[in-house]
Amino acid sequence: MRYDFASDNTAGICPEALEALLAADRGCQASYGMDDWTAQASDAIRQAFACPQAEVFFVFNGTAANSLALASLCQSYHSVICHEQAHVETDECGGPEFFSNGTKLLLGRGANGKLDANEIDRLVARRSDIHYPKPKVVTLTQSTESGTVYTPAELREVCAHAKRLGLHTHMDGARFANALASLGCSPAELSWRAGIEVMSLGGTKQGMPVGEAIVFFEPTLAEDFAYRCKQAGQLASKMRYLSAPWVGMLQEGVWLRHAAHANAMATRLAEGLRQIPGIELLFPVEANAVFARIDGRVQERLKARGWVFYGFINESGARFVSSWATQPDDVDALLQALREAIIETMAAPSVR
Repeated sequence: MRYDFASDNTAGICPEALEALLAADRGCQASYGMDDWTAQASDAIRQAFACPQAEVFFVFNGTAANSLALASLCQSYHSVICHEQAHVETDECGGPEFFSNGTKLLLGRGANGKLDANEIDRLVARRSDIHYPKPKVVTLTQSTESGTVYTPAELREVCAHAKRLGLHTHMDGARFANALASLGCSPAELSWRAGIEVMSLGGTKQGMPVGEAIVFFEPTLAEDFAYRCKQAGQLASKMRYLSAPWVGMLQEGVWLRHAAHANAMATRLAEGLRQIPGIELLFPVEANAVFARIDGRVQERLKARGWVFYGFINESGARFVSSWATQPDDVDALLQALREAIIETMAAPSVR
C-alpha cells in the first residue's frame, strides 16, 4: 500500500525533529514540563511569533489542543462559532463539547472552507434570549479543511467582527506552517497581529513524531490552563519528548522549509491533474492539500493499485495531501497510476 498522499500524518519524523528528540534522550531531566527542552521550545515559539509574553503548553494531539483551548474560553452554556466544515465540527468526535461540558458549536457558511465574517453577525443576532447558547468564541481552521488559506486581511476582518461582538478568537493551526509558507508572511501577521488570541499550533503534520502546542497570545486567558491539561490527561511526565522536536523544527526556519516543500508537491500534483481530461479540481490549491472530482470507478481502480487516499465532499471527491517527505517521483507515480486507472475504466465493458 502507498500512503504517500493519504495524509501528512502518514509521513515519518523529519530529520531535524528526530535529531532533537534523540538529543533530549541523553541523560536525566526534570519531569512534568520543568525540563530545559520544554523551556527552550516555549521560548522558540515565543520568538517565532515575536510575542514574548505568550503562554505555551504542549499536549499529545490536535483534538486535545483544540478542545482544551476552546474549553478554556467558554462556559458550558456558551457556544463556539465555526465554519460548517471546520475540523472541530467534522473530525473531533465531539471533543470541544465534551471538554467544555456542553458548549455548542454554531455552524457558519463561507466559500472554499472559509468562514464568512458576516456569518458571525448572523449567528450572534439569531437570538438573544436565555434559551439560546450564548456565542463566546470564533474559531478558524488554518489552513482550512478545503486546503485554502485565510489571508491576513481576511483574518483581520473576521477578528474585527468577533471583537466588536465581544467574542474571543481561536485558530486551529494544525497546518499553520503551510499557510505561512503559502502567503510568505510572518507568524505574527497571521495570528495575534490579525486578532487571534489563542492558537492550537500543529507539530505532528509538519514532521514531528507527536505533539501539538497551545499558544495563548493573551496570557490572561491562560489562567489555570495547566490544571486543565493535567485533568484531561495531557500533562506528559516526560514532557521533553513532546517539546524537544519543536526546538529542532523552529531553528533556522526548518518548519517553513518543510511546509514550502509540501506545498510545492501539492502544486505539482494539481498541475498534473489539470492536464488529465475528466479531472476537476474542487478548490484552489493554496497549501498542501488537493481536492479533485474523480469518477468513482477510477478511484476504485486507483485504490486497487495500492494508493490510499480519502474521499470527501461527494462520491466523486478525493483528497490528496503532501508532506515534508513527499518527492516529485511520488507525485509523478500517482499521476501515472491515475492515467492508467482512467484508461482501464474506459476500456471496461459498461454494466447495464
